[in-house]
Amino acid sequence: MAENISKKPTNRNGKNASNTVRSVLFTFILICFGAFLIANMNYGNVEKKEVPISEVVARANDPEGNIAKITVVGNNLEITLKGNDFATETSRKDGAGTLYDQGLINYCDGKEGDELSDCQAKYPTIEYKEDVDVWGIVFNVMLTILPIIAIIFFFSWMMRQANAANNQSMSFGKSRARLYGPDKKKVTFKDVAGNESAKQDLVEIVDFLKNPKKYEKLGAKIPRGVLLAGDPGTGKTLMARAVAGEADVPFFSISGSEFAEMFVGVGASRVRDLFSKAKKNSPSIIFIDEIDAVAHKRDARGGAGREDEQTLNQILVEMDGFDNDSGVIVMAATNRVDMLDKALLRPGRFDRHVNVTLPERKDRLEILKVHFKGKPVEENVDLEALAKKTAGSSGADLANIANEAAITAAREGHKAISNHDLTEAFERVAIGPERKSKVMNDKEKKITAYHEAGHAIVGHVLPDSDPVHKVTIIPRGSTGGVTWFLPPEDRNYKNIYELKDILARAMGGRMAEKLIFGKDAVTTGASSDLKNVAELAKSMITQEGMGEGLRNLVFPGEETGYYTITTGKPYSEKTAELIDAEIKKLSDEASKRAEDVLKANKAVLDKLAEELLAHETLEEAELAPILKPAKMPESAKLYK
Repeated sequence: MAENISKKPTNRNGKNASNTVRSVLFTFILICFGAFLIANMNYGNVEKKEVPISEVVARANDPEGNIAKITVVGNNLEITLKGNDFATETSRKDGAGTLYDQGLINYCDGKEGDELSDCQAKYPTIEYKEDVDVWGIVFNVMLTILPIIAIIFFFSWMMRQANAANNQSMSFGKSRARLYGPDKKKVTFKDVAGNESAKQDLVEIVDFLKNPKKYEKLGAKIPRGVLLAGDPGTGKTLMARAVAGEADVPFFSISGSEFAEMFVGVGASRVRDLFSKAKKNSPSIIFIDEIDAVAHKRDARGGAGREDEQTLNQILVEMDGFDNDSGVIVMAATNRVDMLDKALLRPGRFDRHVNVTLPERKDRLEILKVHFKGKPVEENVDLEALAKKTAGSSGADLANIANEAAITAAREGHKAISNHDLTEAFERVAIGPERKSKVMNDKEKKITAYHEAGHAIVGHVLPDSDPVHKVTIIPRGSTGGVTWFLPPEDRNYKNIYELKDILARAMGGRMAEKLIFGKDAVTTGASSDLKNVAELAKSMITQEGMGEGLRNLVFPGEETGYYTITTGKPYSEKTAELIDAEIKKLSDEASKRAEDVLKANKAVLDKLAEELLAHETLEEAELAPILKPAKMPESAKLYK
């Protein structure tokens, strides 16, 4: 089906015919030229014997000299004897010319001063020929032919370039969509793990395409458009391909950015061409990936002459114009629904909005099973434990972990993927590879050990914090050490107490440095922790309404817009001061709680730091006996 759309038989056949004619002509010229060279190279290739000129003259004057014919070729004589026994050749050289000339002239009874050519009239046995320079002729022929051939090829090349430029200019406004027909590898819903609710919405689209009369009898109309929205890597494109595979209809795929050009009108032309092709192959599906590249909100300044807005207007017209029975379903994917123009989102254009969410634990397990299918794994490999660790990971993240596990196993020389390979792959993807080349001195190791121990103890003691999973002081990625906290189960919501505990445990590293090394000896190791605290505290105040003085008030983020030149806070300066004060209050509270916990558990802090310095990495089972004596001080409690 793709070939019927993309092929141009007339142009292609004409081009092939032209190439054939040129090839035949060039071959013919080469053959003629080669035959000419071979013929001239073999000319006169008769065995000859060289004799002195005096012998030739003596033979010429002697009736019994047995000479049948003398041929004069320039300065050479070719003597043919009677009976054609042999031929001799001699030349006028070294002063022998007089003897040569006079002897032959006497042979033909000529007079002194006569020319050799005069003898031909009296004695036909003497032939006079011009000296033929074969290679000179060849050289002259080449000088004549080669420029002609070069000119022919130059004009032929110019014509090909002109045709290519013409074809490119003619196809400039054509759609660049790729058509996935029956010849392509099909993807079905069996290949898509997780997101059952999203798949159910799309299954109905497939049923619409396969059994339209079933819905037409009840007065239902096929949806014009389906918008897939979700975080990056959640499988939006994969689901669109599954719809095409299940429906078994032509599937046109294009990226939103491929409509954009610097020339006004090109994007709109490509949209028209795309929908025209889809209608000719209806029922069909058009899939526009990253549609926010061309369908962003139109600003108040208008901009009807801008290329991007002309492209958007053409999409709006094609999706809901006068032709409502085109049999074309438009699917689009984006992770920025907030950027899309409202006219595109209304019913009649994108009738269905399908949210492709991050997978839950059971979905993650199914996705991991899909990606580990076909890979050799050890019997004791625990994919459920990996699914538990990877809360918040997308399908693409899980695929990357599976691939990294296979790479790790190959690097270590394992015959099958082990649990150790899974752990290493997860940590490499989540944080980064181990920086084994980075060497820390004893002081830096001690600071890192107390820093990570501070995180672990505060997180362990606080009642609404997640359990400590692992602590290491081996540098990974951009970090000097890592402390993992894994939730016992997936949660969609967090209350204010859980968030405050997250703030406190994030401050545990800085407070541990302050407690052990003094308040003036804190390092830059807590920079990322402080950044996370500031971002989370601001989100709690401005987005979640969790500030005491601004309770139940939410302030939207700063609107930058697609074409906004100036930006500003969507609230007053007085409100900004209140927000800053609330953020500072949350940060100070988190620091105070972390400090109180560490002071109350100084012995546990020292013990955990010593174990980290000795072993560098401690797992959950090894941490449990060390953290068991830790207690919660009264001053760090939050009264609910």
